[in-house]
Amino acid sequence: MASNDELFRSLVAEHQEMVVNTCYRFVFNREDAEDLAQDVFVEVFRSLEQFREESKLSTWIYRIAVTKSLDHLRRMNRKKRFTSLKRIIGIEDPADDIPAPSRNNPAEACTDNERAQVLQNALNTLPESQKTAFLLSKQEGFSNQEIADILKTSVSSVESLVHRAKKNLHAKLYNYYSEQ
Repeated sequence: MASNDELFRSLVAEHQEMVVNTCYRFVFNREDAEDLAQDVFVEVFRSLEQFREESKLSTWIYRIAVTKSLDHLRRMNRKKRFTSLKRIIGIEDPADDIPAPSRNNPAEACTDNERAQVLQNALNTLPESQKTAFLLSKQEGFSNQEIADILKTSVSSVESLVHRAKKNLHAKLYNYYSEQ
């Protein structure tokens, strides 16, 4: 018979990539996504006895990953506001804002980074529920029923959220690129 540690290790092995990818879709930073994935599995380990099998285990784990990712974004937004205040009063190292190069060709890296940042900015302006439904649908490829299970809502609500997210993103991106 397998021990609890062995069961948990197999659970992590089976779901780790999915959890890291889910977190990454929200935070757009690999290191943060990996840290969040660790937090997710700590939460899973602590709460596994409370899992009531009202949904699939993977759905429950996704729900934890989404929640942890959204909590992280909220903390980062608070930190950004504080950082802005620090910058205004002159207590910040400007080198913190210099991104690390991600490609050999600086022009390509610049274009890719700009596109990613434009998309991230547009996603960040969406209401949280729209952003979450959109990312789970378009980035993670979940069905509307699976998203409804993760978000604890109805399929029609998910359809509406995804539709409104696409409409809002289209408008924001159209406005941005037509001004450029």
